[in-house]
Amino acid sequence: MQVDTLIVGELRVNCYIISHEDSRECIIIDPGENGERILQFLEEKGLTPIYIINTHGHSDHIGANLFIAEQTGAKILIHQNDAKMLHDPISNLSSFLSNPAVSKQADYILEDGEILEISGITIEVVHTPGHTKGGICLKIDNYLFTGDTLFAGGVGRTDFPSGSHKTLMESIGKRLMTLSDEITIYPGHGESSTIGMERRNNPFLNTAMRN
Repeated sequence: MQVDTLIVGELRVNCYIISHEDSRECIIIDPGENGERILQFLEEKGLTPIYIINTHGHSDHIGANLFIAEQTGAKILIHQNDAKMLHDPISNLSSFLSNPAVSKQADYILEDGEILEISGITIEVVHTPGHTKGGICLKIDNYLFTGDTLFAGGVGRTDFPSGSHKTLMESIGKRLMTLSDEITIYPGHGESSTIGMERRNNPFLNTAMRN
């Protein structure tokens, strides 16, 4: 499996492009902005996106959904609890921008525990509410794409509408910290890490465990 990362937009979102060496089909996770640059990368690599998967509905993670879907026919997938955010600039926090982020509605709604398969890649959906109600992580083999749930040395903000710090910490503790230390995490912003590194060193997790 190949994981390519494009850092997009002013908030430097990690847009991940997941492909299999035996196929030219791919998955795009969180195409936040810079749709033309993402499309150029796909063309250079000879990749065809089948799914656009949003880990949550904030504008910095969905901004290029519409452009890429229209250009490639890729299907947009998101958790039910964040589906409204795709086409509602108020709830996706872009209403104050000069160009509010508006995606088309989801082609498919994801549920916790759901398994997706595409060209030799198996994706498990892990619902991790807290940053938003519909926040998800995506587990592929020993890789975990955590969106804005868990970062290297940090956790997602919870001061936005529908956020809950208590819920976020429960999600991380019960859904992510039960995984193997060797799992590599690819967050929505910043550097990659591992579950083991975060279990041992993440100050937010250590504080929560002490409390």
